[in-house]
Amino acid sequence: MTPSERIDCQIPADCAGMRLDQALALALPAYSRSRLQQWLKAGQLRVDGRIVRPRDPVWGGERVSGEPILEPETVAIAQNIPLDIRYEDEDLLALNKPAGLVAHPAAGNRDGTLVNALLHHAPELALLPRAGLVHRLDKDTTGLLVVARSLRAHNALIEQLQARRIEREYLAVVNGTPVAGGTVDAPIGRHPVDRQRMAVVANGKSAVTHYRVLRRFRAHTLLRVKLETGRTHQIRVHMAHVRLPLLGDPVYGGRPRVPPDAAARCIETIQRFRRQALHAERLALAHPITAQQLQWQAELPVDLAELLKVLSEDGEIRHE
Repeated sequence: MTPSERIDCQIPADCAGMRLDQALALALPAYSRSRLQQWLKAGQLRVDGRIVRPRDPVWGGERVSGEPILEPETVAIAQNIPLDIRYEDEDLLALNKPAGLVAHPAAGNRDGTLVNALLHHAPELALLPRAGLVHRLDKDTTGLLVVARSLRAHNALIEQLQARRIEREYLAVVNGTPVAGGTVDAPIGRHPVDRQRMAVVANGKSAVTHYRVLRRFRAHTLLRVKLETGRTHQIRVHMAHVRLPLLGDPVYGGRPRVPPDAAARCIETIQRFRRQALHAERLALAHPITAQQLQWQAELPVDLAELLKVLSEDGEIRHE
C-alpha cells in the first residue's frame, strides 16, 4: 500500500501576500516546494476545504489539510555499502562516516555515496528529501551524522537545526599555534571568483564557530570546534580566515607546515596527510519524537590518531 502523510497546518500571518506554494514551503520545511505544488495540483492538499492553485495568494490564517500520497523523493540506486551505525530506531539513525564517502549523488559521483548506502539499508528513505539527511559532512571529513527515518522526525530535526539546538563538536588539527581559543563570527558565501569554493564575504549567510585549544605541538594545534551554525565548509573557511587552516585541507589549507628540524617520519606523515584533519566527534540532540536527550561520541579514525601520535612525538607544548 502506498504510504500517505497526514497534514494539518495554518498559514502564518506574516506570509500574507505570498503565493500559496511559497507560504507552504515556509510552513512545512520538511517537504520540497515541487512536492507541495504536486499535492496542490492533484487536490491532495486543500485550503479551508477548497482546491486552490499553487500560485493563488494567501492572507494568513488559512487552514491547510489533507492526506497526500508519498511518492519517492530521492532517486538513487540502493547499494550495499557498509555503514557504521551507532544508533537506530524507527524515526532516526546516527552513523559514523568514514573519509572518502560523498554524501549525495552528483555529477562525477552518481553512486558509491552515503545516500546509496542508506537506501540499501532502509529503502523507505527514498520517500524523504535527501534520503533523510538533515545535515552533511564533506567527503573527507569523518564522524557523526544523524539521519531522519520518518517525515515527522525529518521536520523536527530541521527545526532543531534551525533553532541551533543540535550540538555538533569537532576535533581539528590546524597549522599554527594559537595561545587560546576564540570565536569566529563571519558571514560565509560563494567565493566571488572561484565558485567552487566558499569564503568569508560581506553578503554571505551568518556563520559562527567557537574553538578552544586542546593540545599544542611545535607547529600545529589540536582544537575542539563547536558549530553554532552549519554553513558549507564552515569550519574549513573560518579557520583559514583566522590564519589557522586545517592541516591537509586541499582547498583552504595552503602549503603544509612542517616543524623545523623535524624527523623524517614526522615530515612524511604531515606531507602524506592529504585530507582536511577534521572529525565530527560528538553529536547531541533531543529525540525528534520522544524528546529524550541523546548523544554520541565517535573515536578518532586511524589516520588522524596516527597523525596526533607523530606530532606528539615531535614535541608537544604543555599548558602552564
